[in-house]
Amino acid sequence: MQLQGQKVVVVGGSSGIGFSTAELAKREGAEVIIASRNAERLNVAANALSVKAIVADVTSDDSIESLFRSVGEVDHVVVTAAQLKSGPFKTVSMDDVRLTMEGKFWGAWRVARSANIKPGGSLTLVSGFLSIRPRPNSAIVGAANGALESLSRSLAIDLAPVRVNAVSPGIIDTPIRAAMPEAARQDMLAKIAAALPVGRVGVGDDIARQILAFMTIGFATGAIVYIDGGALVT
Repeated sequence: MQLQGQKVVVVGGSSGIGFSTAELAKREGAEVIIASRNAERLNVAANALSVKAIVADVTSDDSIESLFRSVGEVDHVVVTAAQLKSGPFKTVSMDDVRLTMEGKFWGAWRVARSANIKPGGSLTLVSGFLSIRPRPNSAIVGAANGALESLSRSLAIDLAPVRVNAVSPGIIDTPIRAAMPEAARQDMLAKIAAALPVGRVGVGDDIARQILAFMTIGFATGAIVYIDGGALVT
């Protein structure tokens, strides 16, 4: 088991990519702590995975500082948490775009500042391919993703010898889309899958495996890997 005896904190670990990452890390022998702001969903995930859960809100300095005081020194930290609000550029509210940056970019910044990661350990941020392949009505999400990728490169220098990397997913079938009517969701995913070279959309485990690689490859830092089913070459 590749993570035997190591401690892993997944911020945003109650669902989606974070849940898949926590599940894989646990399977590889790690002591796993998951954190998110929704206590009910967090506890359900923790029970399913048999891991420790701590309620934490990435938009709060005090909450993130408290999280990492309680877990102490760790080997690896993963940040998948995000609160994304987008819409047409001219009409999307400033409150929504600020919330997106607060939750996705500043949340990762807070985690990076507060986490006590062992030398040679890793911090992995999760951005998204809109950073380099924009789509209509998603400017703030693309901007937040691009900022995260730039931050990961800078932190690879500032936090060394802690290793810092980013994984940038394409379209992933996660609970973030559960609010859509099921028929519309399935239709959207089928159309996206048909346009991709791999013929399918991603799942959480696809991204979790890349995150595990960043944890375990000691020569990887300052890297950004796009896992998008070939979207960037079509």
